[in-house]
Amino acid sequence: MNVLLCPFSDAGYLYPALAVGRQLRRRGHAVFPLVRPGAAGVAGEAGFAALDAQEYGGVRAFSVAWWGETGAVQYRAVARAAREVRADAMVTSILCHGAILAAEALDLPVVVLGFAAHLWTYGRGGEGERHGGAVTRELRLLELLRLYGLTREQAGLPPRRDRRRDLPLIGSGLLLRGDPALEHSGAELPEGVRHVGPCAWEPAADPAALHRLAGRVRRVGKPVVYVHLGRVFGGESMWPRLNATFTGGPFQAVVERGRSGEPRPAPGADVVVVREPWMGPLVELSDLVLTNGTSSPVLAALMRGKPLAVAPIGSEQPLLSEACVRAGVAVGFPPGPGPADEGVAALGTAYAGGLGERVRELGARLNASGGAAAAADAVVAAASSARAAVHDGRAVEAVTATVPDGPLRTDIGAAPSGAALAGAASPAHVPVQGGGWAHASAASDGIGPDRGGP
Repeated sequence: MNVLLCPFSDAGYLYPALAVGRQLRRRGHAVFPLVRPGAAGVAGEAGFAALDAQEYGGVRAFSVAWWGETGAVQYRAVARAAREVRADAMVTSILCHGAILAAEALDLPVVVLGFAAHLWTYGRGGEGERHGGAVTRELRLLELLRLYGLTREQAGLPPRRDRRRDLPLIGSGLLLRGDPALEHSGAELPEGVRHVGPCAWEPAADPAALHRLAGRVRRVGKPVVYVHLGRVFGGESMWPRLNATFTGGPFQAVVERGRSGEPRPAPGADVVVVREPWMGPLVELSDLVLTNGTSSPVLAALMRGKPLAVAPIGSEQPLLSEACVRAGVAVGFPPGPGPADEGVAALGTAYAGGLGERVRELGARLNASGGAAAAADAVVAAASSARAAVHDGRAVEAVTATVPDGPLRTDIGAAPSGAALAGAASPAHVPVQGGGWAHASAASDGIGPDRGGP
């Protein structure tokens, strides 16, 4: 079949989609990544000839920084590209409302790649979350549904009436890249949402750059903290805290500036700032990982057995950070300005080894999970389910939406849902000691490094 990859082109969204695309291509399917121009080289390194999103009218529509404003533009670009490549199925990112709407309008199955943990309300359980976590999930879902509805209106599509509020956002299935241990104890995911594990791929590291960096940290001689910064969301920069923690203290830092703006290291700080399209070798070079709590650095650390310190600022960061602390694989790190001893104490706790056993256990499960192969299974299952529905002559109510290229068929109520994955292999959730979860079954998959973004 022909599969259109249409995630955001930011690394944390694009790399997992490319990992899934590589698995699909190994199985003989044709895969077409639709990316903004700056990401064409990365897609090429993954072995794909990319489609330029701007040629389909998708200016800014594949940048996560503009996700709440360009949904209708994304809808039109994805619809045009899907028609051109005669797509049989699509793979997109969470928050890509335009791509999900295009799949619905074209009556195509679409699998959505999510974060390491579930962000919205659970199907059942989880009410005991601390700090109003359950309320936060509800508010986040309502805000996403509001933006989805606005995008739908801008795209000229009629309103949907679904039995479940979250159904329009999950397409043919929402695949989480983490492990059930990162969900609240006792919670059950909604139907159509499941964990597949890390969908890990990244460009190859530059050997010369890595050699220079390794030489530098060896000369300093202190334990290395890999720091991966995320968005600030209008809050305070972490640089004052980083400079205090890594000036004259027991640790040194390799800081990937990520999406946090311009770096501000102090002259005397044991800090080296990097900006690389790869993360895995930097994590391997380090003794522990400090992150704002975004999915890619969290998963990269756990897959390599590195303990975490988490300093969430906004968006999904607090939820995943709290999940890591609850799972016993992370300690909290103070994100705002403050004295050096607070940051040093937090890193010292993580470095001392008390988290090691839980980190190794969770890392082993992530490395043994299906990952990109399980996600590829889900894409194939969704496409097979959609074909079976067509052959069965399932009755649907058809309406017409218009885009610049002509009419699109929209089958309201028959858009592929989580039920499309019901027949796919799905790990059963089995309670284990300590309030965590374990997979009752998992398929092995070659897991490589991940990087960047969410």
